[in-house]
Amino acid sequence: MRIRDLPHPDPGIPDVRTGGTFLRWLYRQQLGGQTKALLWGLVHTGSVAAFPLPVGLAVQAVVDRSGSKLMLAGGLMALLGVLVSLGDTMLHRSAVTNWITSVARVQQLLARKTTELGAAMTRRVAAGEIVAVSTGDLEKIGWFVEAVSRCGAAALTSVGVCVALVVYQPALGIVVAIGVPVLALAVLPLLPPATRRADAQREKAGRATELASDTVAGLRVLRGIGGEELFLGRYRSASQEVRKAAVRSARMWSLISAVQVALPGLLLIVVVWYGARLALDGRIAVGELVSIYSAVVFLLYPIRHIEEIAMAYSFSRPSAKRAARVLALSRPAGGRLHDHGPPVGDLHDPVSGLTAVSGRLTAVVCGDPDAAGRLAERLGGHPADQEGDDTAAATTDVGPAEPAEKRTAYAEPAVPGAALPSVLLGGTPLDDLPRDAARAAVLVQDKDPVLLSGTLHELLDVPASGRVGAAEALAAAQCGDVLASLAQASVDDSGDPMRTRITERGRSLSGGQRQRLALARSLVTDPEVLVLDEPTSAVDSHTEVRIADGLRRIRAGRTTVVLSSSPLLLDRADQVVLLEDGKVAAEAPHRELLRTHPGYRAVVTRETEEEAPYGATDARGPAEDTDGSHTGNGVNGIVRTQHIEEIA
Repeated sequence: MRIRDLPHPDPGIPDVRTGGTFLRWLYRQQLGGQTKALLWGLVHTGSVAAFPLPVGLAVQAVVDRSGSKLMLAGGLMALLGVLVSLGDTMLHRSAVTNWITSVARVQQLLARKTTELGAAMTRRVAAGEIVAVSTGDLEKIGWFVEAVSRCGAAALTSVGVCVALVVYQPALGIVVAIGVPVLALAVLPLLPPATRRADAQREKAGRATELASDTVAGLRVLRGIGGEELFLGRYRSASQEVRKAAVRSARMWSLISAVQVALPGLLLIVVVWYGARLALDGRIAVGELVSIYSAVVFLLYPIRHIEEIAMAYSFSRPSAKRAARVLALSRPAGGRLHDHGPPVGDLHDPVSGLTAVSGRLTAVVCGDPDAAGRLAERLGGHPADQEGDDTAAATTDVGPAEPAEKRTAYAEPAVPGAALPSVLLGGTPLDDLPRDAARAAVLVQDKDPVLLSGTLHELLDVPASGRVGAAEALAAAQCGDVLASLAQASVDDSGDPMRTRITERGRSLSGGQRQRLALARSLVTDPEVLVLDEPTSAVDSHTEVRIADGLRRIRAGRTTVVLSSSPLLLDRADQVVLLEDGKVAAEAPHRELLRTHPGYRAVVTRETEEEAPYGATDARGPAEDTDGSHTGNGVNGIVRTQHIEEIA
């Protein structure tokens, strides 16, 4: 495959049983390119290996004072020079093509797996591990794939040269034939410890990278609590650990480099000494000695290639093992139904008993925010890991299994390895739908949505039904102040907020502004079912009321599920469902539950049963006003408490 034809139409189904099987599968996928590189490698190394013949012929021609032999030697050198140049150029092109196409194939496989797993991937694989697999590990895998053909050509040429030397001059040829394999195998015992040290460095670098990314992502919070120096000290310590590991690894590789220089030098000394004695005894001619010496010098070149493939394999095998572990992750798929129309109907979770009636706004109240997040993932077809999944993850060494106390609150006891029942949409299990159909039918916005860098127009340019326009979605999400600030930040003096660039993850915006833009993006998509996890946790109460009204208006006739404990949102819902211990405990309109269910009142108002039913403040945490400033619990709590008193 040529580079211009990338990406691959279909990267294939990899063999991820082990790192070695994954590398062999990757090699088989590029058999044509590898064969092409091998042939050009034989042309290149074969031409280089043949150079001692005309060199020795030229020396002997000078000794014999033969002009015709000297001209013949010169012609052979010119021909071999052309072949060496052509072979080296084409070998480099073929090898680099193999490297790029193999890395692109693995990248496509990782991207496909990320799309398949969604948010479940970051629960089962650490962020630093994913970064390492996507960067450094890919480079090592590509190095091995690219080196195979070059080293294969070098090995075949070396065998041919050794056989020719034994036939041409048995006395010296046997010495060379014995010495070359010894040189090629000499560094192998040093490779395992060198690889272990390099892996230790990579793991420490991955942890340092993960710590740095977490620190940058939470920089605003760290500044607020004065924790910058603490995290800086932690990163400084992690960085020093990486430096020490790198120095320790470099010492082993410097020893390997020294062995690669010293042993070939000893072989040359032995060959020259023994050949000189044979020449003095008259058993070989001077030209023959020069040819044999040149052949031995050439053999040092393929020996380096053979040592390189050993190093590449020792590095790439652990990297391939890590990539295979990531690619081996899977989500319950059941039997996928193809040619199935878009599902329509109620959304039902058989585990918790939750049913979101089609075309209505359903609010879900759950006392545990983590359990609410896992429920949102389940409703979107991203089930949280079950006990069996954790066991499998531990077996494949993907990452540490989630502690038992942190597992899904609504996960029923199950046989190890058994998956939880799939969520049903209109009676059809989401796991039985094609993945694209399931993604289009149910959209989940988690409590910390990500904004990609680009213009606001690009942010809202998402697959959508076309029923909801960008302006309507922005208005419903109360993004007026966001548009005003983006218009002021416009770099082309057009004043058009849709053309203003948003930085990565929206870090140039406040938390409330990011949350409202993410909500607008979800509204533009206009899926059949929209699941929102705490969509207004970072906005003030007055804005929250307007967002709730806008959400109800723009989602009329569509199924919407909101996981929240805000009374302002709950009062706008058609139906409110209370979950306790992962099961539906009560289901009724918000005002009715406030009057009749003490547990519901305790969750919504954050009061205990002994406290008065009215007068509690909302304790969701500091909310953020539309201008990005933080409002304490007291202010928002007063507004929400007054609202509850009016309802009661």
